[in-house]
Amino acid sequence: MSSTAIPVTESSQAGHARRTAAALAARLGFNEEDQGKVALVVSEAAKNLVAHAREGLILLRALHQGSQVGLEMLALDKGPGMADVDRCLRDGYSTAGTGGSGLGAMRRMSALFDVYSVPGVGTAVLAWLWAGKPPPRSGMELGVVCVPMAGEEVCGDSWAVDGKAGRFLFLVADGLGHGPEAARASRAAVVSFLEQGSGDPVELLRGGHQELRSTRGAAVALAALTQDRSQLHYAGVGNISASVVSPGDTQRLVSMNGTLGHQAPRMQQFSYPWKAGATLVMCSDGLATQWRLDAYPGLLTRHPGLVAGVLYRDFARGRDDATVLVAREVPTGESR
Repeated sequence: MSSTAIPVTESSQAGHARRTAAALAARLGFNEEDQGKVALVVSEAAKNLVAHAREGLILLRALHQGSQVGLEMLALDKGPGMADVDRCLRDGYSTAGTGGSGLGAMRRMSALFDVYSVPGVGTAVLAWLWAGKPPPRSGMELGVVCVPMAGEEVCGDSWAVDGKAGRFLFLVADGLGHGPEAARASRAAVVSFLEQGSGDPVELLRGGHQELRSTRGAAVALAALTQDRSQLHYAGVGNISASVVSPGDTQRLVSMNGTLGHQAPRMQQFSYPWKAGATLVMCSDGLATQWRLDAYPGLLTRHPGLVAGVLYRDFARGRDDATVLVAREVPTGESR
């Protein structure tokens, strides 16, 4: 489930973003009314990028929860940002001479809507729209950006999440190189992970090691959140980076050297404390590793989709496939 990336810096690209989103919604089975909502939300976001942004980008991704399907839009920019997001969300407020109804209309039409903005740094806008009635909220909030290298039609990275049996497991795989063969390797890692179904991260990696022998191999990391939510077990082979981030603390997780399917001389599981409010971040090496979430005031309180989007916007290397997976458990009684 990779993302479609659409640069938006001038009006013709805004139209392309709207048409691409409407076509994706149609393929996913949205009815005409809901397709219209998707087109309007993406159109408003694109117009804002054209009016205000530098390096504007829209990311579109299909959503699947049980039998229900939806569409995610992330609008990212390095523009002037907003000093007062709440004020900008009110109908009638504008800094560009427009009617000022864009962000408010987007929020009303979206099942989930969130914004993160820093003056002088940029803005990230997240919207989820569903085909029909939105599904019930999951106990784990998830944000994912998975984008192929420029010029490639398929992404050599893959990811998966499994929430069965009372625990959550997360996987990020980066096929060696890029293009179709890299995609085949990373998808084989996902298939192996889902088919095995249970086991600790090292056991799952060993199964994947056998499955990937017929491919060019991949860097793969697995994280398992225990049923009592007290620990995160983690094992990785290759250059997937991962961290557990809590307010005031970042714990970097340890992967071993090697390539799953070829050379993996050592697989080892490490366990880390999982505190209330903790956030898991897993990245392929398409992202630079020097990011720090404490450099973004308030970002940890926003939806994980915004965290993934901001990290991709600011740290994507641009010369490889890039994946960011961000997960945080929803506290009981919390709503957004």
